[in-house]
Amino acid sequence: MLRCILVFILLFLSLSTQADSFINRLLNKPVPGGVAVIPLPEGPAPSVQYQGKPVLVISDSAGWLAIVGIPLSVQAGSQNISVTQGSQQQQLAFNVQPRTYKAQHITLKNQQQVSPNPENLKRIERELALQNQAYRQFDPRQPSNLLFDKPVDGPLSSPFGLRRFFNGEERNPHSGLDFAVPQGTPIKAPAAGRVTLIGDFFFNGKTVFVDHGQGLISMFCHLSRIDVQQGDELIRGAVVGQVGATGRATGPHLHWNISLNDARVDPSIFIGAFKP
Repeated sequence: MLRCILVFILLFLSLSTQADSFINRLLNKPVPGGVAVIPLPEGPAPSVQYQGKPVLVISDSAGWLAIVGIPLSVQAGSQNISVTQGSQQQQLAFNVQPRTYKAQHITLKNQQQVSPNPENLKRIERELALQNQAYRQFDPRQPSNLLFDKPVDGPLSSPFGLRRFFNGEERNPHSGLDFAVPQGTPIKAPAAGRVTLIGDFFFNGKTVFVDHGQGLISMFCHLSRIDVQQGDELIRGAVVGQVGATGRATGPHLHWNISLNDARVDPSIFIGAFKP
């Protein structure tokens, strides 16, 4: 009996340490479009999947932690991750809390950026396939840091998750943060990473993807200039390019996406600026 009590106390203390860890306080925002930090069992290095996709796993003072990106499309309620450690496999549950996102109405002069013609639709499909491939990469390296720097210094103009209406027609929700900064403002890498894709795309304009490791990926778009090449290894703070208004944009700004296990999540979480 005494042994059972001691085991329970040790387990409680372990879970309390995990709940109070820095990573948990920074990142654990388990809402649609957010991040769930899930303590994993002790033992050999685990591999984790969520919705069939590999998940970022780190080890800190709290032990093994799964850092799970939650797609905006996920409904509030119970979700599961699949954990493999050696020959052992198990499902761990976590709870997604509800979150409501506001709507944004935008007027565009170029009707092709609302309802593209067949030729432009083919271009959009090709470019979307390239970008989806970049989002789905899983480099096994550990990210250099999870508390990111802001890529530019300036006020936010559009938060993550807005339901977007272009000329009255609903389109995909806003998948990143917009910073209202002048044309030509240098954009800096918020963490070390490798440039995996650059391009000049129909909607996103001049675009750069930076892979920080284990499915944690930044995307910067609407640039006026790109200052890196595909395959470049970037240190934290390296200049990626300059702010512009290319693609579907009503004026100069930086749009910054963060993708985690191929789910676009709120970048404000990673800079300590998340607001419930």
